[in-house]
Amino acid sequence: MSQSNTQALSSPSNVTKFLSWLRDETPKNLFIKDPRIRIFLVSFSMLFFELLCIRWVPSYVRYLSYFNNFILLASFLGIGLGMLTARRQRFWYPPFPLLVLLMVIIVGLNRFELHITTTDVIYYVPGADQNGSTENFYVLPLIFGMVAACFIPLGRSLGQLFSQVKPLSAYTFDIIGSLIGIACFSIIALLSLPPLVWFALLSVPIMLLSSRKTIAFIAVTFFVSVIITWRLGRGAYWSPYYKIVLYPTQPAGYIVDVNNAGGHQAMIPWQNKEPFYKLVYKLFPGNTFHHALILGAGTGSDVDIALHNGVQSITAVEIDPTILQLGVRLNPDHPYSDPRVHTVVNDGRSFLENTTDKYDLIIFALPDSLTLTSSNTSLRLESFLLTQDSFKTARSRLTSNGVMVMYNYYRESWLVEKLAGMAGHAFNNQQPLVTTYAGWGRAAVIMEGPRLATIPQGIYGTYVEHTPTGTGKLQVLGQGYYPLTNATPATDDWPFLYLVDRSFPLLYIAGLAMVAIFAVGGVLIFSPRKVLRRFDWHMFFLGVAFMLLEVKSLTTFSLLFGSTWLVNSLVFFAILTSVFLAILVNRRFKIKHIGLFYVLLFGILVLNIVLPPETLLLGNLVARYLLASALAFAPVFLANIIFTNSFRDSEAADIAFASNLLGIMVGGGLEYFSMLFGYRMLLVLVIVFYTLAFLLRHRKQAGVETTEVQPEIAEPTLTT
Repeated sequence: MSQSNTQALSSPSNVTKFLSWLRDETPKNLFIKDPRIRIFLVSFSMLFFELLCIRWVPSYVRYLSYFNNFILLASFLGIGLGMLTARRQRFWYPPFPLLVLLMVIIVGLNRFELHITTTDVIYYVPGADQNGSTENFYVLPLIFGMVAACFIPLGRSLGQLFSQVKPLSAYTFDIIGSLIGIACFSIIALLSLPPLVWFALLSVPIMLLSSRKTIAFIAVTFFVSVIITWRLGRGAYWSPYYKIVLYPTQPAGYIVDVNNAGGHQAMIPWQNKEPFYKLVYKLFPGNTFHHALILGAGTGSDVDIALHNGVQSITAVEIDPTILQLGVRLNPDHPYSDPRVHTVVNDGRSFLENTTDKYDLIIFALPDSLTLTSSNTSLRLESFLLTQDSFKTARSRLTSNGVMVMYNYYRESWLVEKLAGMAGHAFNNQQPLVTTYAGWGRAAVIMEGPRLATIPQGIYGTYVEHTPTGTGKLQVLGQGYYPLTNATPATDDWPFLYLVDRSFPLLYIAGLAMVAIFAVGGVLIFSPRKVLRRFDWHMFFLGVAFMLLEVKSLTTFSLLFGSTWLVNSLVFFAILTSVFLAILVNRRFKIKHIGLFYVLLFGILVLNIVLPPETLLLGNLVARYLLASALAFAPVFLANIIFTNSFRDSEAADIAFASNLLGIMVGGGLEYFSMLFGYRMLLVLVIVFYTLAFLLRHRKQAGVETTEVQPEIAEPTLTT
């Protein structure tokens, strides 16, 4: 390039002209002009990109998987801020494909490490990972801000399009786009497709939304993003839950690394496994176990050891189909090929609730997931498996001579005490037999069940610890019958095993404060003052309440039907379908007395508060589904009737929708109050916020608020 051309390109005026040319997406240049189809494409892109961020970013940013709902909050904030900018005539912002490329480069190439030194967290961290000297709190704000920034151009496009179509029509196409987005990502999870496919699929609707001038720029930018993600993911397996990488190890076998978290599992010969795997067979020798249930079978180590100790029949339950298949193919001892083994891909708690078989050995085999059940909640995959209610169910599945066993690398002595207490209280206040090991991660084995009565008296006394001797990696630290304490148990309503007590840890308070700073600052910076004066607080409170209601519905179905990706996809699909049905009802009928729907909603919410979650665990699966649907989805449907009725009559659909999205973000933050009160009590907050929304609507209808905002919308442009 000549010097004169270089100077011309670097000239501020020419750069401005180039950016203006890049943004020139007037209707005559667009491939698709119908605003309804464009709403569908933008909504599909937003939902698909949201799920992509939730799955892809934590696979490279270590431990961000424990804050997945922060990515969801960032997406809602970005969309809301973008919609609030729709009334700005002069607003330049980096195009969406360029922001996506920037996110890919920053996340994929920097490989952030987040060291958590506090124990006030709601997830399991092995002892070795607690040695980080610094808590890098800048990681969470950086990722949060980056994800929110990516959604702003999409939200701005949606806000502009909402001004061109009647509110309910716009909302209809928005919901249809979201439904198709969930369906596509569910297929991706089913087929375990890699991120290469995710980013390539995302580029399709964005290019359809582009103009003839910008399509080449968008295509090239996305192509670079796809190439980077392909190079980053070479050699990795992508399950519905994790990025999985295998590392060869000696003796023959593999270390299984998930989401860059280190040695999640090890596929090695059974003789080389830790002693706690084999302790139950050492205490009860002689091939005395006939039918074993292994929950969290993984790549097959527990199954392998059970087979070599003479167990005659084994049911191996694993939630991750990819990890199970890797065990089938690559475990050096090939335990899954043994005819005595029956494999099941399912959530462990769900299997426990639905099986009618009896077992003389039930093993909770190191269930410590590294991901959440969904982006809306703080629940981990194993949350409902490791509750006192779950142990009661396991007790009912044992034979009269059975034993339940738990083992893991527990990081703290209080966690061993807590689990021992939960097991003991679940088994009619019987003291469990506990063996602890010194060394990396403080391992422990907890045994409970009627078979303990067959151990001769005097062999084991009350649990006591002593100074270990020897040089082995794991040495016995203590053994004996563990005294029951009053430690706060994890229950189906408060399933936070890794919290010492009901609390709101400072780590999460700081994180939510960061979200609040981003939200308030973003609203003040991006929103025109006339828009701020017209902010719809009625729609805001509807958003807060609905998000909390959605969280409760998701936790209910996770408890009743499992925490698998399929259950969560179906629940999200059902919620969006209920929104679609509510739109149809408001299209067909002119509802004049919306207060009646508030009364019905409050009645069902109170019923949900009164009924403990375990009362819904009926033996008949069909009856359980019908009751759960009535109690969980009826309020969701009524809430959507209320929302769509208000949205239909909104004078400024873009501001109303943005206000609702910001309310949803706040509701997502309030979900953390479940750590204090449990999930059932969140419904009290739902009632409070729906009451506020009703009072504001009544005030508005009474004519107290008469101020109107005159439209100041420029010719619609798509800033993607």
